[in-house]
Amino acid sequence: MNNLLVAAGAGVIALLFAAWTARRVLAEDEGTDTMKTIASAIQEGAAAFLRREYTFLSVFVVIVAIALAVFVDYDALDRFGEQRGEFTDLPRTAAAYILGAISSALAGYIGMYIAVRANVRTAAKARQGLNPALRVAFSSGAVMGITVTGISVIGLVIVYLVTQDTQPLTGYAFGASSIALFARVGGGIYTKAADVGADLVGKVEAGIPEDDPRNPATIADNVGDNVGDVAGMGADLFESYTGSIVAAMALTTAAVVGAEKGVFENTDVANWDSKAFALPLLIMGVGIISAIIGTFLVRTGENATMGRLLWALRTGVFSASGLVLAGTAALLVVMDLPFDLFWAVLIGLVAGQVIGTATEYYTAYEFRPTQNLSKTAETGPATVIIGGLGLGMLSTAVPLITIVVAIWATYQIAGLYGIALAAVGMLSPLGITLATDAYGPVADNAGGIAEQAHLDPAVRQRTDALDSLGNTTAATGKGFAIGSAVLTALALMVTYSQVVGLETIDILDVETMLGLLIGGLMPFVFAALAMGAVGRAAMAMVNEVRRQFREIPGIMEGTGKPDYARAVAISTDGAIREMVLPGLLAVVVPILVGSVIGAEALGGLLIGSIASGSVLALMMANAGGAWDNAKKYIEAGHLGGKGSEAHKAAVVGDTVGDPFKDTAGPSMNILLKLMSIVAVVFGPLFVG
Repeated sequence: MNNLLVAAGAGVIALLFAAWTARRVLAEDEGTDTMKTIASAIQEGAAAFLRREYTFLSVFVVIVAIALAVFVDYDALDRFGEQRGEFTDLPRTAAAYILGAISSALAGYIGMYIAVRANVRTAAKARQGLNPALRVAFSSGAVMGITVTGISVIGLVIVYLVTQDTQPLTGYAFGASSIALFARVGGGIYTKAADVGADLVGKVEAGIPEDDPRNPATIADNVGDNVGDVAGMGADLFESYTGSIVAAMALTTAAVVGAEKGVFENTDVANWDSKAFALPLLIMGVGIISAIIGTFLVRTGENATMGRLLWALRTGVFSASGLVLAGTAALLVVMDLPFDLFWAVLIGLVAGQVIGTATEYYTAYEFRPTQNLSKTAETGPATVIIGGLGLGMLSTAVPLITIVVAIWATYQIAGLYGIALAAVGMLSPLGITLATDAYGPVADNAGGIAEQAHLDPAVRQRTDALDSLGNTTAATGKGFAIGSAVLTALALMVTYSQVVGLETIDILDVETMLGLLIGGLMPFVFAALAMGAVGRAAMAMVNEVRRQFREIPGIMEGTGKPDYARAVAISTDGAIREMVLPGLLAVVVPILVGSVIGAEALGGLLIGSIASGSVLALMMANAGGAWDNAKKYIEAGHLGGKGSEAHKAAVVGDTVGDPFKDTAGPSMNILLKLMSIVAVVFGPLFVG
C-alpha cells in the first residue's frame, strides 16, 4: 500500500505542476483586441461542441454502467460470493467505469481549455521571436501531458484502495477507452470536415490563403484543431496510459505471469499485495517526475531550422527517458525485484524511440521520402495520392518489426509480464511526449489568428515553422500510441484468456477461425465508417462555403462578413451524428461474437484485430502526415510555392490525408484496446 501511495503522490505533484504551468501560460499577453476577438470565437465554438459531445456521452456512460452493474457485478457476486467474502452489493465495476469515463473526459477538457487560451498568447509571443512562442505553445501542451498522467495514476490508486480487486481496474480502463474512442472519432470528424471544406473551396477554388478571414470555415477549422487534436488526443493518450498500467497490473494476478521464464522465482506475484503489482504504477510515477524535469529543457534559438526545432523537443524527451531508466533501476534495487525487469522497460523505451524516429523520417519534409512525395505533385493530385499510399504502406515495416523484436525480447526476459512492462516503459515519459504532440494544434491556431488579425508576415512564418514541426511530432505521438497499443492489447488478450480459462487459442479451431476473420475485418469497417463520416460532413461544409461565397455580397472584397457560426454548427452536427456508429461497433461486436459464437471466437477476434489494425493504423497515420508536410514543403517555397499547380495538387493530397491521420488512423489504437477491455470485462459471461 505504501508503494501505491508513493505513486499517488507523484500524481498529485503532476496536477500541482500542471496548475502552476497553466497559471504561467494564462498570465502571458493576449495581443491586440482583434486577436482577442478571434480567440474568443474559437473558445466559444470549442466549448459548445464539447458540451454537446459530453451530453451525449453521459447518456451512453449511464446505459453501459447499468449493464455492467446487472450483468457483470451481480453476476460475479452470484458466482464468487461464497468464495470471495470481500464482495458486497456495491456495483464496483460499474462505479469504476463511471470514474474512468469522467477522468478521460476531464483530461481532454483540461487540455482543450488551456489550448484555446494559449493559441492567442502564442501568436502574441511570436511577434517577439521563435523561442518565446515555442515556450508558450509547448507549456500549454505540457499542461495536458502532465495532467493526463496525474489523473490516471491517482484514479487507478483510488480504485485499487477502495476495491482491491481486478475487475474494477479493468472497468476503469473500459470507461477511459469508451470516452476516448468517441472523443477521438467525434473530434476527428469535426476538425477534418472543417479543414477539408476550408482547403478545397478556399485554397484551391478561391485561391485565398489558409486561415484567410474571408473563408467562412476558418473559425470552424481552428475550433476543430482543439476539439480533435487536443481534447480528442488527450482522452486518447489517457486511455493508452491507463490501459498499459492496468494490463501489467492485471497480469500479476494470473498464475502465468513471468513464471515460465523463472524471473519471479522466489518472488510472490500472484496476489494484489505483491511488489510486482505496484511496480507499473511506480514506474509511471517516476515517469511523471522525469517528464516535469524534461519540460524545462525544451528551448531553441531564433531562426532555428526544422532539424534544430526537432532536437529541442528531443532533448526534453531523451532526458526524461534517461531519468525513467535511472529511476526504474533504483526501484528494482530498493524493492528487491529481479533486475531483468529493467531490460524490459529499456526495450519498451528504445522501441518507442525507434518507432518515433522512423515516423519522423517518413513524415518530416527535411527527409527524402516526403520531399519525393512533394515532387509527385508536379504531375497532379493522382500521383500525389498514389505516392502517399505507397509511402504509408512502406512506412509500416520498421515500426512493426520493432514491435515484433520488442515482444520477442521482453518475453524472453520476463514472460508475458515483460511484454506488458515494455508498454509501461514506452509510455512512462508520456507527460513530455504528449506535450510535444499537443503543442502543434496551438501553433496551428496561432498561425490562423496571426493571418486573420493581419499581423506581420514574420509572425506567420514563425508559427508555420512550429506548426510544421507539430505535424511531425504529432505523427510521432501516433506511432507511440499505436506501438504501445499492440503491446497493451496483447497483454489484455492474455488476461482475457485467463478470465475465460483458455490455456491456448487454437487458430485451426473453426470458432477461432471465424473470430479471427471478423477481427481482421473490424479495423477496415471502422476506418471506412470514420472516413465516410468525414466525407459526408466535408461535403456539407464545402457546399456551405460555396453558398456563402455565392450569396453573401462583398466577402471576397473584405466588405462582407462570412457566417462563421453556420459553419461551426455544420461541423458540430455532423460530428455528433456520425460518431455514434463507429463507437458502438467497438463495444457491441466483441459482446456479440463472445455470446453467439463463444469465448474461443472472441479470442480469435482479438488476434485478428491486433494484426490488421496495427498495420492499417500506422499506414494511415504516416501517409496522412507525409501528405500534410509535402504540402508544407511546397508552401515553404519549393516547386513553385503557394498558388502553383503543384501546390494545388498537394492540397488535394492533404485533404485525403486529413481523415487518415486525424480521424481513422489514431482512432484505430483505441479500437484495439477497447475491444480487448470489453472482452476482459464481459469475458465471464461467455464461459460455457
